[in-house]
Amino acid sequence: MSLGARSIGALAAAMLLAAGGVAAEGITEQQADDILNELRAIRRVLERQQEPEQPQARPPADQKVSIEFAPGGYSLGRADAPVVMVEYADYQCPFCRQYHQTTFEQIKRNYVDTGRVRYVSRDFPLAFHEHARGAALAARCAGEQGRFWELRHAMIANANQVKAENIFAYAGDLGLDMDRFRGCLESGRYGEKVERDVAEGRAAGVSGTPSFVLGRLNGDRLEGIRIVGAMPYQAFASRLEEAIEQSR
Repeated sequence: MSLGARSIGALAAAMLLAAGGVAAEGITEQQADDILNELRAIRRVLERQQEPEQPQARPPADQKVSIEFAPGGYSLGRADAPVVMVEYADYQCPFCRQYHQTTFEQIKRNYVDTGRVRYVSRDFPLAFHEHARGAALAARCAGEQGRFWELRHAMIANANQVKAENIFAYAGDLGLDMDRFRGCLESGRYGEKVERDVAEGRAAGVSGTPSFVLGRLNGDRLEGIRIVGAMPYQAFASRLEEAIEQSR
């Protein structure tokens, strides 16, 4: 701190007295009032500078969860892997894009491809993202032609450009049968499954993206922790190692 509270008070008082002295030397009453108002404003600024800083917001702590885990959907890795990691994603979410650009490939290479983690994709389109739900339907329609993960990647990598015409362009670049793809989208047949993903996420306490549930299957339930945010790789790795160790 540059000045203590008492020092501020003394400085402001001296400034106000000085202004009063200036007024006595022949300036107009309006000019004196203007000077006093300016000095009062300076005092308020100085006082605000002495207020303690508010602590910075921190990501929510991991929460233990136990949710009913519906079979099906799209996943990577061994079906019998000891640990399951579910990502709840929104295709327009900039933080989902950040996670996929900085962390996802390392998790896939070190945990999924080695058979230790099964990675599951769930949809969680946020209401304020105009094209997110349509993108979720598009990924599933691409899945009918074996291109779910490819279109998913293209859309998340371009989260700031996800809209209908671009989605069709990405699908075309992947060599999809566009008539079939368009017909699938127009049918809306995957809408119920998207809503089922959203309901599952909400049951796990998900409210934003990306969010994750990491744990072990116990019958038809997934028991573990909820992780929130596009954290760095090491933060996920430590939790994955702990979950793998607990599964032994």
